[in-house]
Amino acid sequence: MPVEHYENFPVASFLLPRRLVPAVEAIYAFARSADDLADEGDAQPAERLAALLAYEDALGRIERGEPDTDPMFTRLAFVIGQYKLPLRPFRDLLSAFKQDVVTKRYNDFDALLDYCARSANPVGLLMLCLYGVADEANVRDSDAICSSLQLINFLQDVAIDREKDRIYIPLDDLARHGVDPAQLDAEQVDVAWRALMGFEVARARAMMVGGAALALRLPGRIGWELRLVVQGGLRILEAIELAGYDVFRHRPKLGKRDWIVVIWRALRM
Repeated sequence: MPVEHYENFPVASFLLPRRLVPAVEAIYAFARSADDLADEGDAQPAERLAALLAYEDALGRIERGEPDTDPMFTRLAFVIGQYKLPLRPFRDLLSAFKQDVVTKRYNDFDALLDYCARSANPVGLLMLCLYGVADEANVRDSDAICSSLQLINFLQDVAIDREKDRIYIPLDDLARHGVDPAQLDAEQVDVAWRALMGFEVARARAMMVGGAALALRLPGRIGWELRLVVQGGLRILEAIELAGYDVFRHRPKLGKRDWIVVIWRALRM
C-alpha cells in the first residue's frame, strides 16, 4: 500500500521482478520528488509552481533526446527509452501536483475524479507499460483501481488534509448530506457525517471491485501484487467502517492482523 510521501505508488515488494526494480525506482523518484515540491516545506505557491515547471522542462528535454545534468532525469530518460514509456503519464502527474498547489476544494465528484485520473491513474498505466500489458481493458480496470486507492487515501486523511486547508470530499456531497465544511474543523462525528462517509466508502468500494478483475486477468507477480493492492484497499474501507467513520481520532491503517486477512483474501480471489 502507501509508500512514504507519494501514496499512489505501488510497493516495490518482493513480488516485483528484479529486472524492473531500477525502472520502478526511477519513476518513483520522479513522482515522489515532484509531489514533495507541491506539498512539503515552506515554499510559496509561486515557488512550487516554478519548480514543477522546471520538471516539465526536463521532460521536454527527454522528449527531444537532449542530455540532462540532473542524475534523476538521466536515469528517468534511460528507463523511458528502454521501455518506450509514454511521456503523457509523467506530464499528467505534474498537472495534478500543480493543481494541488492552487486547488483546495472540489465542487463535485466529476472534478475530483478528473484529479484522480492525473494524480493516480498514470502510475497504474506506467506499471502496465513496464510489464507490456497496457491494452484497453487492462488500462480501464487499472484506472478504476488507482482512482479508488486515491479516494480511499482521501477518506483516511480527512484530518491531515484539513491541516493543509484541503477538502477532498466533493462539496456537493457534503451539502447533500447536511455536513457543513466547518464540521471537519470541529471533528464532529454525527449521524450526518456517518451517512456522508458511508456513501463515500460505498462508492470507493464499488470502484475497486469494478476494477478487481484485472488482478485475476494478469498472470504471475503483477497479478498477485494487484490482488494485495485490491484487498488492502478494501480492508482500509472496512477499517473506516469499524471506526464508526471517525477518521479524525482513528486514522485507519493496516496492522499485522489486517495483513493476514489481506493475504488470505488475496489467495481466495
